[in-house]
Amino acid sequence: MSYFNDDERKDPLNNELTPLQERLKKEEEDKQKRSMKKRGGSKGGYFLSGLSGVIVGALIIWLLLPSLSNQLPGSTLTNSSNENPNKTTQTATEVTTDVTTAVEKVSEAVVGITNIQQVATNFWNQSSSSQEAGSGSGVVYKVEGDKAYIVTNHHVVNGAQQLEVTLPDGSKEEAQLVGSDIWTDLAVIAINSKNIKTVAQFGDSDVLKQGETVIAIGNPLGLDFYGSVTTGVVSGKDRSVPVDLNEDGYEDWSTEVLQTDAAINPGNSGGALINITGDLIGINSMKIAESTIEGLGFSIPINTAIPIIEELEKNGEVQRPTMGVSLLDLTEVPAFYQQQTLRIPAELTTGVVVTQVVQDSAAQTAGMQQYDVIVEMDGEKIENAIDLRKHLYNEKKIGDTLQIKVYRQGKLVELKLTLVNNTTL
Repeated sequence: MSYFNDDERKDPLNNELTPLQERLKKEEEDKQKRSMKKRGGSKGGYFLSGLSGVIVGALIIWLLLPSLSNQLPGSTLTNSSNENPNKTTQTATEVTTDVTTAVEKVSEAVVGITNIQQVATNFWNQSSSSQEAGSGSGVVYKVEGDKAYIVTNHHVVNGAQQLEVTLPDGSKEEAQLVGSDIWTDLAVIAINSKNIKTVAQFGDSDVLKQGETVIAIGNPLGLDFYGSVTTGVVSGKDRSVPVDLNEDGYEDWSTEVLQTDAAINPGNSGGALINITGDLIGINSMKIAESTIEGLGFSIPINTAIPIIEELEKNGEVQRPTMGVSLLDLTEVPAFYQQQTLRIPAELTTGVVVTQVVQDSAAQTAGMQQYDVIVEMDGEKIENAIDLRKHLYNEKKIGDTLQIKVYRQGKLVELKLTLVNNTTL
């Protein structure tokens, strides 16, 4: 069965379409055109559609890139614009703490001190040359006129033929010794003030507390480590450290010091111990150095140092009352001599033996004799030479009267002595 009439079929001879076929073909072409129009209509339409997709994708990736880059290993994002404050920026940060602020306040007041002495270089012609005998630290505490005053340790300047001060900028100044005191291990020197920019401020060492932060500034092991800073705490107050001043193996004095665990090494001597506000509260002096000991450094309290500093400025020395005797602790005398020479009571175990009385001294005037054993001064028990010196130097003045009790050949004798200023005890 056929759906076409004979007159609607294609003519097989002339290969032409019948009117029906032409109509169907035209409808099919119109249908394809409408379909292509919906999809862009041509190859150009496809290109524009694809290009739009690429642009949209690129925008999405660009917006996501900052957050993705922060997640990539080793990536660093730097914001070069101030318009977007939410972007991450990596910059160098300057750290400021209470410690750094305190150090900045006083560090340029801490100087280096070089002790220069004459050293023999040729035995035969007795020639000599100036050489560095040691170095330490000092603290500029006052500028007056054209002079700057520096406090340091006695042992830093002891025996110097010449003193040289090294300033923070590396320049050097010749220094003059103003005064020195072996008993407190303090000294004052002076230089020209023209290059001094910073002066340390005295604090109050009496109000320090155990555990309070302190900072040591100085030149450990010489000027190669100039201005080194160490930190610690106040480990103890009112410590007494016995010292052998004349290096004869016997303790001559007991120095009142602050104890700290801030590192203090050779070369730090004379340097600053400051509190967290940058005030000078001590002059670094010594440490106990043994293989089994760590963190035992000592500093002269500034309240102890101030009156010594003032007297050194005024007189060049500390004028102390003296008796005019040489002393030896009773504990250093063998038992045989205690019984046969001194003839002291058996129950007496402590005291100070007078080994020599200086002629025309206050002791001789008062009637003191060799081998007297001093056991009491002004009602205070005297057990050793350190007790005697502390009472004499800390509680008495030149011109004062001293009440003394001594054992002489087994008998207790009382003496009254008027103190004078002398170079011997």
